[in-house]
Amino acid sequence: MRVAVIGAGAAGCLCAAEIKRRLPEAEVTVFEGGTKPLAKVAITGGGRCNFTNSFENIGRLEEAYPRGARLMKRALMHFGPEDARRWFENEGVPSVIMEDGCVFPASQDAMDIVRALERAMRLAGVKVICRHRVTSLENIDGIFRIAFSGSSLPCFEADKVVLTTGGSPTAGGLSILSPLGLETVAPVPSLFTFNIGDESLKSLMGAVVNDALVGLAGTSFKARGALLLTDWGVSGPAILKLSSYAARDLADKGYRGTLNISWLGTARETECMELLQEMASESPHKQVVSTCPAALTGRLWRHIAARAGLREDLRWAETGSRGMARLASSLACDAYTITGRCRFKDEFVTCGGVSLSEVSLNTLESKKHPGLHFAGEVLDVDAITGGFNLQAAWSMAYTVADAISSCSGDGDGAC
Repeated sequence: MRVAVIGAGAAGCLCAAEIKRRLPEAEVTVFEGGTKPLAKVAITGGGRCNFTNSFENIGRLEEAYPRGARLMKRALMHFGPEDARRWFENEGVPSVIMEDGCVFPASQDAMDIVRALERAMRLAGVKVICRHRVTSLENIDGIFRIAFSGSSLPCFEADKVVLTTGGSPTAGGLSILSPLGLETVAPVPSLFTFNIGDESLKSLMGAVVNDALVGLAGTSFKARGALLLTDWGVSGPAILKLSSYAARDLADKGYRGTLNISWLGTARETECMELLQEMASESPHKQVVSTCPAALTGRLWRHIAARAGLREDLRWAETGSRGMARLASSLACDAYTITGRCRFKDEFVTCGGVSLSEVSLNTLESKKHPGLHFAGEVLDVDAITGGFNLQAAWSMAYTVADAISSCSGDGDGAC
């Protein structure tokens, strides 16, 4: 049996290694359009590679996977975060779990993950061919024909194909699927930071709020976590979560809208008012800007007070009920205009891809083309930051390896 894996990313490499280990007689070849495999994995997590998550800080799976939670529930049963840690441990890569649930190699070096996958493929006998960009994929009477650009190899025929090409920034990246008649969902970015037009906020560059609640005005999209103020606007885990949850809504609106920030996390306006009244009663003769809530920096507190229209020299005793109400409102729901988006470092995640209605959720095999499987971001599955996207890649890769090696599943043919 000839198996072609298209795309030498996280999902493709683990899947290829697992298939070859279980079916040593099979010919397993990985085709990669770039110059080397696992290029994106090497830079993940700032070069430290947050390769999974403990999931201990996640309630519903939809909190981690805004799209594809139903599929991921099944995939995680095949190969969950503990399985991922154990797999890499067996390959010589011990790991550590951080307080926020993120899991890294103990060495904090992404190249340990890269080398482990490359070694697993090499020892199993997987053939990896780089600089072979696939231009078309056809199913001709149950045999898959793959064509390449700029290659001395005119085409390659395989009994089974695993498509692991990753997320595509544009719909054109899915064009190789056109001959197969598969339904796709237009891809849009799903992990990015926000440009904010307010210059006074940007002047606070470097300030961090450890627990903020952010949301898009006029929608139900909200996210909680650390918030970082930057020279272009806002970033940090809270914003990255929100960008993932609201990816399609923001794309439809041209990345314009209103960002509501609750500076004290989930504290409502009434709770903010109670806090302010307590601060006022303790220091009635002190200036408002000189006594700030413990969760905020002095610079940020001055900014919030100015947003509420309070003078720099105003004392708590002089604030009055209206001034206190404006300050409580600014703390609980401070609104800023979103003027665009910024890419998040070198990590580019998209939502969209092959529609999940096209595949069997148990095997990730095409319903229309038996023998064709998908794993990773090429499917309409994506996650928030924190190791969840790589866990999705491992889980789906393992699911496909299971399906191919056992030759079971909906419509699978003989080995």
